[in-house]
Amino acid sequence: MTTILGISAFYHDSAAVLVRDGVIIAAAQEERFSRVKHDSRFPRLAVDYCLAEGDITPVQLDHVAFYDKPLLKFERLLETYLAYAPRGLRSFAHALPQWLHQKLFLPREIDIGLGGLYEGPIHFTGHHEAHAASAFLPSPFTEAAVLTIDGVGEWSTTTWGVGRNNHVALSQEIRFPHWLGLLYSAVTYYLGFKVNSGEYKVMGLAPYGEPRLVDLFWNHLIDLKADGSFWLDQAYFDYCAGLTMTSHLFHELFGGPPRAPNAPLTQRHMDIAASMQRVCEDVMLALARHVHAMTGLPNLCLAGGVALNCVANGRLLREGPFQRLWIQPAAGDAGGALGAALLVWHHLLDRPRTPEVDDSMRGALLGPAATTTDVVSYLDSIGAIYTRYDNEGALCAEVARLLDSGKVLGHVHGRMEFGPRALGNRSILGDPRDATMQAKMNLKVKFRESFRPFAPSVLEEDVATYFDLPVSSPYMLFVAPVREALRVKVNEVESSLVGIDRLHVRRSELPAITHVDYSARVQSVRATRSPRYYRILSAFKARTGCSVLINTSFNIRGEPIVNTPAEAYRCFMFTDMDVVVLENCICLKEQQPPMIGAAEYRAQFRPD
Repeated sequence: MTTILGISAFYHDSAAVLVRDGVIIAAAQEERFSRVKHDSRFPRLAVDYCLAEGDITPVQLDHVAFYDKPLLKFERLLETYLAYAPRGLRSFAHALPQWLHQKLFLPREIDIGLGGLYEGPIHFTGHHEAHAASAFLPSPFTEAAVLTIDGVGEWSTTTWGVGRNNHVALSQEIRFPHWLGLLYSAVTYYLGFKVNSGEYKVMGLAPYGEPRLVDLFWNHLIDLKADGSFWLDQAYFDYCAGLTMTSHLFHELFGGPPRAPNAPLTQRHMDIAASMQRVCEDVMLALARHVHAMTGLPNLCLAGGVALNCVANGRLLREGPFQRLWIQPAAGDAGGALGAALLVWHHLLDRPRTPEVDDSMRGALLGPAATTTDVVSYLDSIGAIYTRYDNEGALCAEVARLLDSGKVLGHVHGRMEFGPRALGNRSILGDPRDATMQAKMNLKVKFRESFRPFAPSVLEEDVATYFDLPVSSPYMLFVAPVREALRVKVNEVESSLVGIDRLHVRRSELPAITHVDYSARVQSVRATRSPRYYRILSAFKARTGCSVLINTSFNIRGEPIVNTPAEAYRCFMFTDMDVVVLENCICLKEQQPPMIGAAEYRAQFRPD
């Protein structure tokens, strides 16, 4: 029996993964335990969880794998700063202390993180090699093309290659400072959103605009070649030498300084978002077509942060040359920990691989779970009022009734999801037929921008009833059109609206999950992967005839997805959520005793 611990840390979204004899035993991001969003520190708490889930101590580990080669990355940083000297001195001085304190001494940091108890080998994989492994090795394919589109690791920013049996080989790369993720993050920064988390907002904002400014991108910022490779004009960016993403030339090109985070969103901002999204999609399509031409393979595996752009994924599915796509659900840096561990098992140890019919991610439900006993103990300790259901069918029927009555409901059950998406086990649910539900959940529960769309979950066998999506989408990684039969005719006045004014136009029979361009980010739910969530959807269908629910992540604004029952109950009390389901217990808001600070927290987000 061989046990391998994979680790990602010190850049974005640290994580730990435990693999035993090629089987993924546990995986989790550090942020879910530390409660620091996108926590980049050494994932000590995530490591502790993974070891506990595997019922081992650090002494019993056979291998530790890290998803990066720090010395190569430091070489890239030094060469970059020297190339821009003396202008890059301030940025260099900002970055150097962390490198001298931690990043250049990763074996020491890993030793400290494992309590000095691990004495085995530590393996350092390439950043994009780890992404590629995380894309192909858990996939359902025996053979596939592999494409990674991410930020920068050591030097690579984009790579492609081929996975066959138990091996992944990368053939070509695009190198720093040219990377698609950087361009998208620069626009994210310019539009007033936070880099490395606000990219979803740009994607959600894009349909409110028109891609009128695409030519500005092609003529000034990015040069796309026929083979999908690209070049960015560094004069418009400041990330190599400065502390901001964009330069004054970028600001002049788009007509002014970056938007302040709380400033109004104008039509110009929406058009910039739409143009950036179109460019992203065109680059991904060009890359995919080149990879297909070079490999001749029918299947494609994707990873890297840009692979989480589900709008581009949907277009790649519809217009791309590949018959089948599989995307790593933890496509960002967290998934690099998984890729590193699997590289040790399959490459270093040369162990065989037998692809599973769906994939080997176990529905990405790889994090901690609480028992009903844990929940009852916690609820009793704070004097909460709850109803315990020992009959699963009765509980799901009651959840369906509450959702049908217009309640917003938080749901915690089973193991927590690995990756950025809530997939039903740490989710907030609502009725998609309610035209007011999107605004209610955005403004009263999520406390976020009203334009942000919500994703639908649907019984897998009913996907074709609601969406033009020809494949399974268990990880919510494809955007697809809502079927024409469900769309509502828009009158002349409504069709003339522009920008955010389009938000409140009813566009389908499922208005709360239909974006302004008639699209939706779909999660298909299968009984074998998510039994409880499948039963809830089935109960809702039996009651209403609709097998779709709104599914958004269970968290308070600015915080990671909840992990424990205590965190879920606090989120329930600190928002205008109506109901929370914690394993087999249901709590109704109107029955709960007040929680200190909850009313004050909610009040700060309400208009006077």
